[in-house]
Amino acid sequence: MNAPVHAAVAANPPYYQPVADECAVFENAWRHQLPVLIKGPTGCGKTRFVAHMAARLGLPLFTVSCHDDLSAADLVGRHLIAGGDTRWCDGPLTRAVREGGICYLDEVVEARKDTTVVLHPLTDDRRILPIERTGEELAAPPGFMLVVSYNPGYQHVLKTLKPSTRQRFVALSFDFPSPEVELAVLQREGGADEALATRLVALAGQLRRLSGYDLDEGVSTRLLVYAAKLIASGMAPLAACRVALVEPLSDEPETIAALLAVVATQFER
Repeated sequence: MNAPVHAAVAANPPYYQPVADECAVFENAWRHQLPVLIKGPTGCGKTRFVAHMAARLGLPLFTVSCHDDLSAADLVGRHLIAGGDTRWCDGPLTRAVREGGICYLDEVVEARKDTTVVLHPLTDDRRILPIERTGEELAAPPGFMLVVSYNPGYQHVLKTLKPSTRQRFVALSFDFPSPEVELAVLQREGGADEALATRLVALAGQLRRLSGYDLDEGVSTRLLVYAAKLIASGMAPLAACRVALVEPLSDEPETIAALLAVVATQFER
């Protein structure tokens, strides 16, 4: 299978700092057996949020990182030949429907168009998964939940969800957290002290203001955590910010030089 599956999360939920009412909305959606669509920029916490909620609800989590070659068969399953025999092998979506749990399709718009057709019967009141190749029609148990995510700011007109698909989901919009929340995340997840976290959050604000001008996207909270970990472990701040914040954002030498100049306003003192 091309789609990786990461089964059940730990009993203790992964750290996630709520920003608004997203946890309550997710719990209510699960209680009412509603699918959820999460929209937001890269690295703002969408995947961590889903892992946190799966553990909080005590549900197995099947995560699929969608890509251009991901097909409906990768999600549902296919016949494989083993030892001269042909046997059916469930895909991650089918496993989640059979066993119960959350099936999370990360960056769903990257997958091939035939995948959304498979999802439709699971996202209305039928809650079924027809498997044409085996003749089965699986009814999703009460504990099954479908969650998909994508980054609307990064997609273009050829990579978006059709209205007929979008309107089957309860939708949550994510963004980078407020400075106060991001400060707490860097201290908790990055091992940064308050002074370092404050500088990194200020730097993130400066870099994000460049998004749309010199950069396609602003620096993510994930990258800030990487920088915090490197600096907290003893790496020089300028070097840590170069490899964790600047180089991942651009390949253009002039842009990299400009970003390093911005970094120097916080750390070359």
